[in-house]
Amino acid sequence: MNAVATMPVTRGKLTEGAALAPLVWFKSGGAAEWLFEPKDIDDLQQFLRDLDPAIAVWPLGLGSNLIIRDGGMPGVVVRLGKAFAAIQADGMTLNCGAGAPGISAASKARDHGIAGLEFLRGIPGTIGGAVRMNAGAYGREVCDILVSADVVLRNGDLVTIPLADMGFSYRHSGLPDGSIVVSAAFVGEAGDPEIIGAEMKRIADEREASQPLRSKTGGSTFKNPDGKKAWQLVDEAGCRGLQIGQAQVSEKHCNFLINLGGATSADIEALGDEVRKRVKTHSGVELHWEIQRVGDEA
Repeated sequence: MNAVATMPVTRGKLTEGAALAPLVWFKSGGAAEWLFEPKDIDDLQQFLRDLDPAIAVWPLGLGSNLIIRDGGMPGVVVRLGKAFAAIQADGMTLNCGAGAPGISAASKARDHGIAGLEFLRGIPGTIGGAVRMNAGAYGREVCDILVSADVVLRNGDLVTIPLADMGFSYRHSGLPDGSIVVSAAFVGEAGDPEIIGAEMKRIADEREASQPLRSKTGGSTFKNPDGKKAWQLVDEAGCRGLQIGQAQVSEKHCNFLINLGGATSADIEALGDEVRKRVKTHSGVELHWEIQRVGDEA
């Protein structure tokens, strides 16, 4: 029996050996053994129920805070498309599909006079990814606004997990392996759309001025240690502009790594580890990766 015959029947799209580099911000890395794009939640649930429990499942959002290693991703990568991108306002609650970008959620909140969600304008990924990693920016994070998340578990069960059970900490959630966030409910407070819009513009302008957004990058590379700024530690260790192969520490913002064009994921990860080593030697501080690194080495 060949591998295709062992994969569940789906109403969505299932692709063997799908290239992942075009789907991630760094534009590097290997292929997925399988890429599954479900048609809807029912399709996702049925697929996971029917899939051999020994096969790993991993969700992919916009690929913004991610290194996919050059050997690619074993098992099934799940990518949620437009069917999972709806956003609806209900009073001061915003119900967001996991495939919706953070910027779309912030814009919908503004349009409905919901304040407190402006920071989502500065989150480059999807709502699903933001929930999974408790994403944050500009003094707020997902745990400050989340009511609950709907999650499909690896066995196909759909459960609603309230904030209290999310296991949130800095840039981390306690969601089980193989589970996939399909939607989230956020709550804000009544605000003036013009004031909300002005704050979103301030965030967008500040990001544009200080971050290498037009480069092939992965967003903030390292978590900020307690009471310190990662970019400052990197700069003080002399790493601004440091290069390995075609991977470089951004000269514009030292907590960003960039692909100058031909970097492999191995180059990018090696550069990050070299930066960590130099910072440890210089300041004694151990930097921890914020960017997720997944997959097999080449």
